[in-house]
Amino acid sequence: MKTRNLTQDLNVSAIGYGAMGLSEFYGETDDRSALQLLDSLVDLDINFIDTADLYGRGHNERLIGQFLARLDKRSRQQIKVATKCGIERAVDQAYARVINNQPDYIIQCCNDSLKRLGVEQIDLFYLHRVSQSAPIEHNMDCLSQQVKQGKIRHIGLCEVSAATLQRAHAVHPVAVCRQNILYGPGILKRRSCRW
Repeated sequence: MKTRNLTQDLNVSAIGYGAMGLSEFYGETDDRSALQLLDSLVDLDINFIDTADLYGRGHNERLIGQFLARLDKRSRQQIKVATKCGIERAVDQAYARVINNQPDYIIQCCNDSLKRLGVEQIDLFYLHRVSQSAPIEHNMDCLSQQVKQGKIRHIGLCEVSAATLQRAHAVHPVAVCRQNILYGPGILKRRSCRW
């Protein structure tokens, strides 16, 4: 498997695995089958897994945590995990959600993700969506504090403009900016751009 450097010290497989569908959105889910699928990533030399606290209201991160706990030491050191925060889901509604970038919420999400994943540090922690109600500088300052405390290695942003990305990067380096790009009528592609 070819690899790519997202940063000088974050080398990942050229093909990563987006784990969202293991928890919801695409029909029935089965944890046993999901864990078998995750185990197969090791054999394929895929070492980059993308999840979010939003997926299954934490179920996806717990599933990734179970997978990580089953790995031998060498395999575990190879796997890099990206997760996201910033979209809050209502507990009693199927998919009602709001963007929440309040510092207290970001810190809570980071701590909860660390516990669910069973890790001491998250390799790449994204702000899943950016709220227009607070300056991006406030969000980046909060995320930067999580880096300084050793909870996350790198910061990522999703769905931001070039101007917002520049303002964010002025506060703390943004390792990855993930965008949805439309190609042709109704065809949605995801693209990660190194900053």
